[in-house]
Amino acid sequence: MHLLLRTYVAASPAQVWEGFTRELFLALAPPFPPMRLLRFDGCRRGDEVQIELGAGPLRRRWTSLIIEHGTLPDGTYFFVDEGQELPAPLVGWRHRHLLQPAPDGGTIIIEDITYQTRFIWLDRLIYPIMWTQFAVRGPVYRRWFGKPSVG
Repeated sequence: MHLLLRTYVAASPAQVWEGFTRELFLALAPPFPPMRLLRFDGCRRGDEVQIELGAGPLRRRWTSLIIEHGTLPDGTYFFVDEGQELPAPLVGWRHRHLLQPAPDGGTIIIEDITYQTRFIWLDRLIYPIMWTQFAVRGPVYRRWFGKPSVG
């Protein structure tokens, strides 16, 4: 399944790139399920992020590896994380983060996510949950990087 979300912020792509920190990662965590950050190396190739989702006997580990990062010729910063250890029912995860320059000097933060379970019907069933988990990031991004001024 594929999710594509866009959030427009006032800060430049370079400022947003520098702001992708452990603190921002924690601020972006949705309210449910409970999440505990075990490891956050950063957003560069070879970095790893490990979280624990859930509580008690329902705890599940999620480990992602940053498989690439860089800057495109148009000034878009990017990094890609790929799931290495995923909680059920996920069996595949790839999340491209694009920090695209906006015409007024701000940034369009694009979250381009592809995920899979073992069944297409289950991919579709959990789509609204996955979409909601990432849609709640928009207001957080605007708090951290500023709301663009309306012209």
